[in-house]
Amino acid sequence: MKKQPFVTKEQLQEIVKEYPTPFHIYDEKGIRENTLALKEAFSWNPGFKEYFAVKATPNPFLMQILGECGCGCDCSSLTELMLSEAAGFSGEDIMFSANAMPAEELVYANKMGAILNLDDFTHIAFLEEAVGGIPETISCRFNPGGQFSISNEIMDNPGDAKYGMTREQIFESFRVLKAKGAKRFGIHAFLASNTATNDYYPVLARILFELAVELREKTGAEISFINLSGGIGIPYEPEEEPNDIRAIGQGVKKVYEEVLLPAGMKDVALYAELGRFMMGPYGGLVTTAIHEKHTYKEYIGCDACAVNLMRPAMYGAYHHITVMGKEDAPHDHIYDVTGSLCENNDKFAIDRRLPRIDRGDLLFIHDTGAHGFSMGYNYNGKLRSAELLLTKEGDVKLIRRAETPRDYFATFDCFPIGKFLT
Repeated sequence: MKKQPFVTKEQLQEIVKEYPTPFHIYDEKGIRENTLALKEAFSWNPGFKEYFAVKATPNPFLMQILGECGCGCDCSSLTELMLSEAAGFSGEDIMFSANAMPAEELVYANKMGAILNLDDFTHIAFLEEAVGGIPETISCRFNPGGQFSISNEIMDNPGDAKYGMTREQIFESFRVLKAKGAKRFGIHAFLASNTATNDYYPVLARILFELAVELREKTGAEISFINLSGGIGIPYEPEEEPNDIRAIGQGVKKVYEEVLLPAGMKDVALYAELGRFMMGPYGGLVTTAIHEKHTYKEYIGCDACAVNLMRPAMYGAYHHITVMGKEDAPHDHIYDVTGSLCENNDKFAIDRRLPRIDRGDLLFIHDTGAHGFSMGYNYNGKLRSAELLLTKEGDVKLIRRAETPRDYFATFDCFPIGKFLT
């Protein structure tokens, strides 16, 4: 499969006249079409709702697009709650899932009417003390422990994860919460990240559906919703096949009919909190090649760096690169594509076969729509880039300006930084 940027070289040449590189750009048309496909895949479940994982791409313009498509927000911090509120979300359109959260964050989420997703049995008393009671709607996060496998392939190790309650703890939590006034219960679990299989959600669903049936039978709790969380991956490399969201939806439906319907639980709503799947392929980092270096290897130096996209440096993650205007040129050069940080892992690609790159070429780094800009930082005094939206009408809209030195120095108001703050 050939990866194609959603913008052309000609479009980018016009864009950079107003917005210098580097910048992240997002594809509104692609985002809307993908969200519609997700909703259609789960339309058989009347209560289905996607709670977008705000951490993936915390931009209110993009969140509003998802809100217009019927999505809610999954938040894990005070500022994400505030951002969701500013973008127009409220009440049970917000899911607050956090571990080791400060009390003030629970108080804020509870005042908003958000659904609280508790990570540990001890959080019941912590919540009760913080807000003065237990909400009528509450969710608990489950961790089955051990290894999580699909068809003998180990997907992840939930037992090593800091998230969620043991089986015994979630049963006790439901009993205690019910005694304290909770009336509507939800179950949540996240067992694997960026899975490249249509079987992940159905296998996870069976675990949670069977748990829900047993929880209702043994605690008397009304299970109103089951949150399959995130974990559906995207194809970062060209030869990878994308997940089929409609096949995934049908797989979950089959398990729903096999487990929940015979138990008389036909009204349980299904939730998701996808981030990468919702946004990843619909964002790109655009950077300019500004240097070339010929030493023991061939290097291309860009005006972007790991500050703009940390995943390759942090995880060794692959992000495809298109040299704009040279899509059909032979890939007969081998480059390390780097940024300017004082760290040797500041590389977008290592020993990557690409067309010849000349200074001034525009590079489009694919699949940065999730965990791209959001993982940015200010190491080396680097400033975060702008974010742009390619609207469904084909126009370009600034949805976050680039940082300036004034932004960087703003928190030094306790020091006479002087002219840099003017």
